[in-house]
Amino acid sequence: MIENLTLLEKAAMLSGKNIWESRPIPRYGVPSFFMSDGPHGVRKQLGSSDHLGINASQQATCFPTAATVANSWDPVLAELIGEALGEEAASLDVDVLLGPGLNIKRSPLCGRNFEYFSEDPYLAGKMAAGYVRGIQSQGVAATPKHFAVNSQESRRMTTDSVLDERTLREIFLTAFEIVVREAEPRALMTSYNLVNGVYANENAFLLQKVLRDEWGFDGAVITDWGGGNDAVEGARNGSALEMPSPGLDSVRQLVAAVENGALPEAELDARVREVIELGLAFRSPLDPVAPLDVQGHHQLAQRAAEQSIVLLKNDGHLLPLAPGTRVAVIGDFAETPRYQGAGSSLVNPTQLTTTLQAIGTADLKLVDFARGFDRHGAADEELAAEAVLAARSSDVVLLYLGLDEISESEGLDRSDMRMAPNQLALLTRLHAANPNIVVVLSAGSAVEIPWLDDCAALVHGYLAGQAGAAALLNVITGAVNPSGKLAETYPVRHEDTPAFHYFPGTERTAEYREGPYVGYRYYDTANVPVRFPFGFGLSYTEFAYSDLTVTDTAVCFTVKNTGAVDGAEIAQLYIGRNGTGVHRPTKELKGFIKVPLAAGEKRAVTIPLDDKAFRHFDVASGAWQVESAEYTVHVGASLSDIRLTGILAVQGTIAPVAPTVPGPYDTGLITDVSDAHFAALLGHEIPAARWTPGPLGLNDALCQMRDAESVLARLAFRILNRLLRKSEAAHKPDLNLLFLYNMPFRAIAKMTNGAVSLQMVESMLLIVNGHFARGAGALIRGYLHNRRANTQTRKALRAGA
Repeated sequence: MIENLTLLEKAAMLSGKNIWESRPIPRYGVPSFFMSDGPHGVRKQLGSSDHLGINASQQATCFPTAATVANSWDPVLAELIGEALGEEAASLDVDVLLGPGLNIKRSPLCGRNFEYFSEDPYLAGKMAAGYVRGIQSQGVAATPKHFAVNSQESRRMTTDSVLDERTLREIFLTAFEIVVREAEPRALMTSYNLVNGVYANENAFLLQKVLRDEWGFDGAVITDWGGGNDAVEGARNGSALEMPSPGLDSVRQLVAAVENGALPEAELDARVREVIELGLAFRSPLDPVAPLDVQGHHQLAQRAAEQSIVLLKNDGHLLPLAPGTRVAVIGDFAETPRYQGAGSSLVNPTQLTTTLQAIGTADLKLVDFARGFDRHGAADEELAAEAVLAARSSDVVLLYLGLDEISESEGLDRSDMRMAPNQLALLTRLHAANPNIVVVLSAGSAVEIPWLDDCAALVHGYLAGQAGAAALLNVITGAVNPSGKLAETYPVRHEDTPAFHYFPGTERTAEYREGPYVGYRYYDTANVPVRFPFGFGLSYTEFAYSDLTVTDTAVCFTVKNTGAVDGAEIAQLYIGRNGTGVHRPTKELKGFIKVPLAAGEKRAVTIPLDDKAFRHFDVASGAWQVESAEYTVHVGASLSDIRLTGILAVQGTIAPVAPTVPGPYDTGLITDVSDAHFAALLGHEIPAARWTPGPLGLNDALCQMRDAESVLARLAFRILNRLLRKSEAAHKPDLNLLFLYNMPFRAIAKMTNGAVSLQMVESMLLIVNGHFARGAGALIRGYLHNRRANTQTRKALRAGA
């Protein structure tokens, strides 16, 4: 098939037909395939040319977000959700689902953390693999994203993530490795950013050496939307499909590169093969699609939320509430739930249950409801006073607090970890009126909780999807025994986080100076107190651990439910090396298992020790190695609640390695790493971080027009900035504006479906840089040239077809 395609046809296969579809080859029966956002629900836009959500999307089940489901620590549940996502995608004629997202939560401030599973790569990889297996079981391709080291939303399309190879492999690539090896995704999406100086989408180290040569990936690599930089370099280094359609300019660039010898045709053919094989991998359009069980999926969404809710505090066993308890429901989120994040993952739910609707089916007596506060932070004494009266008239207060929509969104990082002051002021007043307060929290990422003493119980629902309100009430009343545990650490304050001084990168680079000490790896190694540790979560029962046996291949032990009610325990396995050797965290998660147990039941469980249990990446040999040493095996209910320990002598592949980078990386005290230590970790000089003054280029961001030579460009920046600030003031994130603000000039050519060529963008830059007359003339000539070229290319493609 490929041999009989013309060079132009082959080049055309490497970019989309439009916003969501690939190009077909009708004469060979290769259809175009349809792609859609879908990390926690299918977002198929009703507008055919709509990428950023200007129009509504078709209805689909809004499952809890990845950050929520990760708290279930249950890959089997993840696979069931994946199956449902695949079923819904198939019913909507979606062939490729763009998810799941599994980037590591380097900082709690990343605005997209609600889409990601964990700060730990092992947990993230295992959960994401479940999603991928489930989605692909329905004949739909999954697309794990964003590959790789995509840790911030600010300047996400222009920032260079600078980090050492060991940290890159151990922390930021391991989750993707688990997914590729265990679930075999048919596609994978690259990230917008550069990684160590090279755009991820044309990074030979990532896409060829690691992804294909080492992990054996044989699917198609797809750009994030507008994430293509250089079409030729992308094809050369392993990226198969540029989305959305950049028009025919990229096609002509590929043809020219093959004709002048800059791109071997064999490389072009390899990418074409990957696109065609992806297109042929789906179910036939003639295959019948089973009727969608919409209500069944809603019930699955509720079950997923129930298994993922985390009980963080329960003083005096206030929960579960006894039948008939007189409750006041307070909080705007009880009436208008915050159940998902904002941005390209926004789902139009098939139905939405609110607390005020669901409480009618709970065995509680609702004595009053009060909004209590403005969800966007405005002080309102009347609302607060009404809430205090409601609290005084009840036995227990159910207070629904959380982050609003503008706090967590694609394209925008958080500025702090604090909750709205008006919510916390209300909590203080309510506590004085009635201390029996159950705070029900809605947030997709960690928040500071200095107010913990002002509530008797704290139930964290994260972003629990369209059925989350009913799920939370089932936990509150004891119809469901909470079993979720945190997939990320809750620090005492933002200043305690390992990347506090380094996140986000605001200039040309984002420096990962903390090295491998991300999340709990830092807090545990550096002995930093936290509010809630990684893996923490309470239950309405108790569990006892005993009978630990450690072998070279597995860890075996017994878990018993010692309480009076049924429940489920998430047992966690951590491993740490004893003695001296290469720098590494004190403990790292290397296995886990969720064990359902009836009251009084005990069960012997086994957690295998896989190839990742003891390894580290040895930069000197360029390979994974295991130090011959004694290792401590820790088994427990959380990172800080270790119940059993054992020692295992491991005969590894190398002798213990002396630390090559002493100081902060040997101790874990990495919050203020010097240039010298970071350079030593990198193994080379630190790249220049600051944007250099001077003319703006193709890969400079539109927001940099603030300092442009052209008055028109500075005016354009002011208009864009004013519109962005206006949307923020309205507390409704505008993904279109956020995208424009952060995107590089080259993306104008990548996001306009051929209306603007790269030559035209270069002409625009002449205007931006103060050369109006020359730039305007070049822009007109470029427009006419692009129009003629597009007409000729379309004609040639039709002739080939």
